[in-house]
Amino acid sequence: MGEDGRRSDAFTTRILNVSTGSAERVVDLTHDCEAFLSEVAAGRDGLLNIFVPHATAGVAVIETGAGSDDDLLAALHSLLPSDDRWQHRHGSPGHGRDHVLPALVPPHATLPVIAGALEMGTWQSVCLVDTNKDNADRRVRLSFFGG
Repeated sequence: MGEDGRRSDAFTTRILNVSTGSAERVVDLTHDCEAFLSEVAAGRDGLLNIFVPHATAGVAVIETGAGSDDDLLAALHSLLPSDDRWQHRHGSPGHGRDHVLPALVPPHATLPVIAGALEMGTWQSVCLVDTNKDNADRRVRLSFFGG
C-alpha cells in the first residue's frame, strides 16, 4: 500500500501457464515478458523477475532460433544423462536428472527494465527450460518491480 492507502503499482505480478508437451523443450517467453511489461511498466525503469515454481525446470537467457536452444538440450543431456544412475527414481527412467537441472539452469532470472522495455542484448531471449517429460503443464511467474 502507498502512503495514501491506495494499492501501490510499484510491484505487479502475473502467472503464465505454459504447456511444454511430452518432449524436452526450450520455450521462448520473451514476447510474453514484453507484453506483460507493456501493460504494467508504463515507461518506468525497474526489474523483471521470471520465476518457475517447479523442481524440474529452469529459466535461461540465451539465443534462440539459430540452434542454441537445441545445443542447450544436447549439453544438458551430456551433463545429465537420462539413465538409471540417479538416486531420485520416481517417474520416467532418468527422471532424477530433471531434479538436478535447477542447479545448472536456475528457476529464476532478474532482468533490467529501462523506460518500460526489457533490456537485453540483440540475440538474447528469455526461455523456460523443461527437461521433465512427465509434467507438461508449467507455471511461470512474471513480477515487475518499478520505480
